Amino acid sequence: MQLISWNIDSINAAVEHKSARGEMTWDVLTNIAASKPDVFAIQETKLKATGMTKKQSEAIAKLFPGYHIYLDSSTARSGYSGTMMLSRIEPLNVEFPNISAPDTMDIEGRIITLEFDNYYVSTVYTPNSGATLARLSARGEWDDAYRAYIQMLDAKKPVIFSGDMNVAHEEIDLKNFKTNHNSAGFTNQERDKFTTLLDAGFTDTLRMQNPNTPEIYTWWAQISKTSKINNSGWRIDYYLVSDRIATVVSDTGVLETGLRQDHAPISLTINI
Repeated sequence: MQLISWNIDSINAAVEHKSARGEMTWDVLTNIAASKPDVFAIQETKLKATGMTKKQSEAIAKLFPGYHIYLDSSTARSGYSGTMMLSRIEPLNVEFPNISAPDTMDIEGRIITLEFDNYYVSTVYTPNSGATLARLSARGEWDDAYRAYIQMLDAKKPVIFSGDMNVAHEEIDLKNFKTNHNSAGFTNQERDKFTTLLDAGFTDTLRMQNPNTPEIYTWWAQISKTSKINNSGWRIDYYLVSDRIATVVSDTGVLETGLRQDHAPISLTINI
């Protein structure tokens, strides 16, 4: 079973591909479609609360013919956040859960879960704590609520879950760790919460397969023109699985995106 996850940073920018960056995004999306993943999870769709436009829907359907498509768009703020999942196999059930998160996080389109016979596949777009850490406290509450939700699923069936989790877990997971200890995504609180999630019975698949390999990143800041060229990145996108199915993970990695900055897609192959 092959899975891919990607923070696309706007479905519309990809479909319209009118800018150089939009063209690169469309090329990456086209390459993902050509690989025909069994499940493709997308974060930060930035769709309107009503979902995709006709043009967007037709473009995605043409790229991914025969896929079952599920959307969770933000109703808190249109064109913000949002997730999407595409599956070649129709799931038994689809859930857009309310996890009793703080603020408006439950209506920002952040989680989709597909239930299959023997496992769940879920995606998440974890809230960012913000440049001034204004949302750090709420982020901590989110992390606790999300962990409880995933544990609830895990009590029923093994879980495969992915997404932009907005945290670099260890110093190996970002280039400039010495200067970022007070930055969103690398605070002690966020890192400790991620450790607590893993300790609850889940495995970071990429780090399991590459325990000591440095400079594996999934995000490069757009504000710096040289971040991708110099590989000054962060690893903040993950595939996690229930510990009891970690042994059947056969491959995991980061897909090539050329000079495109921001997030790169990640992949997982699991024999389940």
